[in-house]
Amino acid sequence: MIENIKFIAFDLDGTLLDSVPDLADAADLTMRHLGREGVTVEQVTTWIGNGADILIGRALSRSVDIDPQIDPKLQRQARELFDHYYAAGGHQKSALYADVKTTLASLHQAGVAMAIVTNKPSQFVPHLLEEHGLSEYFVDVIGGDTFPLRKPDPFALHWLMEKHHIAATQLLMVGDSRNDILAAQAASCRSLGLTYGYNYGQPISDSQPDVVCDHFKQLLDVVKLGC
Repeated sequence: MIENIKFIAFDLDGTLLDSVPDLADAADLTMRHLGREGVTVEQVTTWIGNGADILIGRALSRSVDIDPQIDPKLQRQARELFDHYYAAGGHQKSALYADVKTTLASLHQAGVAMAIVTNKPSQFVPHLLEEHGLSEYFVDVIGGDTFPLRKPDPFALHWLMEKHHIAATQLLMVGDSRNDILAAQAASCRSLGLTYGYNYGQPISDSQPDVVCDHFKQLLDVVKLGC
């Protein structure tokens, strides 16, 4: 049980939304456009979590470890192509994980303030939330380029605490990646790790979140809400 939580920050991809199919399609089309070998859903699943620039660097390197010799001009061209293909695809293959909407609705009804803190480029986030009927639940939406620093840096979490006048112990970070857990730990916040998302092929428990859950709806069982 995590007590006295007044504010919950959620990751997006791999936490609320299974977005890998659309991301993989965009990355695959980008690589093929550049005359390179395409990429698979399985590969992209292990490459996402650090923002689009890192994803593209990994796709160009075909590894989670980015080749330092990649031409910056090629990197920029690939990122532009990726953004084009991802937007053009309409995110038609992305879907909410089980019980996400009903759980968020329950938290909202209970008066819990919530925010999105994702490394996804901010230009794509509002449309996705609107498309899946989630916009009303979040008082802040922070993308990977909203601030100069992104997860695992705690900058966004510190910003939320200052804006909403909450203590670190009253803020919970919920995510599927070590980036989420490391950001929470650096901000002295509580953290809840989900096992079903994208974490570079590693168990989320390795990052030692305060709580580990297999299903999103378990959030209602483990969080004791603050007054």
